[in-house]
Amino acid sequence: MRRLLLTAAVATAATLTLAACGTTEDAADDDDKGGAGKGAAQPITLTDATGKKVTLEDGPATKVVGTEWNVVEHLVSLGVDPVGVADVKGYNTWDSAVPLTNEPKDIGVRGEPSIDTIAALNPDLIVATSDLPQSAVKQLGERTPVLTLRSADAADPIGQMTENLDLIAEATGTTDRAEELKKEFDAKLADGKKALDDAGLGGGNVAFADGYVVSNQVSVRPFTSGSLLGAVNERLGLKNAWDVEGDKDYGLGSTDVEGLTKLPDDTQFVYIANKDDDSSTPFTEGGELAGDSVWKSLPFVKAGDVHRLDDGIWMFGGTESMNQYVDGLVGVLSK
Repeated sequence: MRRLLLTAAVATAATLTLAACGTTEDAADDDDKGGAGKGAAQPITLTDATGKKVTLEDGPATKVVGTEWNVVEHLVSLGVDPVGVADVKGYNTWDSAVPLTNEPKDIGVRGEPSIDTIAALNPDLIVATSDLPQSAVKQLGERTPVLTLRSADAADPIGQMTENLDLIAEATGTTDRAEELKKEFDAKLADGKKALDDAGLGGGNVAFADGYVVSNQVSVRPFTSGSLLGAVNERLGLKNAWDVEGDKDYGLGSTDVEGLTKLPDDTQFVYIANKDDDSSTPFTEGGELAGDSVWKSLPFVKAGDVHRLDDGIWMFGGTESMNQYVDGLVGVLSK
């Protein structure tokens, strides 16, 4: 289960060089936008994150496979039920904001999907991310168009998220729905910021992290300003309390319990764990840090400013996961 949470950030150590484009060419006519399969079928040509042109000869794709959970969330949010999903059980565990509304075929683990299983589904389109090895993308592309999205970009996390949403919407003829999702997200941020300001919490220090226990050692993963959640926090008018450096894609850092002593005394410490994975809950009352002298000495721990968000908020998801995060964060901070 620990691998589930870490998989989304595996590529950060590989220093990915893919650049996100998100541009489209020869998009479907306006009559085709707003719902997959509407209007006369017109070829759609898209430019993906690798600079490759991907053409859908029969118009918007309806039978789509998603190799990563953020891709799957985008698809379902847009009203497109994927026929194949990587690690269905894991998705259902970690992404409760956008439940699957069908019963897609499990195509294997993220990062290493089954080529044969995908081929048997005969999809119109495979949507992958830059976390998928290029050898796998090449093999998948021999039979089916593959649209590769940049997994994340610490330089503009929210922009990358919405760019990926828009590109999938172009491919599936659901651009109207994509616009609705972005407007809902912007409204959620505005409402969340107002709620925090009204509660006198605007401008406060927040440190979001997750943690793991391996061989009785606690590892803490800070979500810096370059992370998606870090960017959301700042859009809410909060300050990111972490001063560690994050990677260039996901904006994730690394530290230990001693590193927590560098956080400001007035920090609100927020984390997500999973009830089904004991290794992911070191910060809980009965967790690995319960008897740790350094942890217990931290000012924000003494003040009770340690907050666990509800399970099932996918930290690397799409607009609806971020909406769920905003609700959870505002809820625990304003208690």
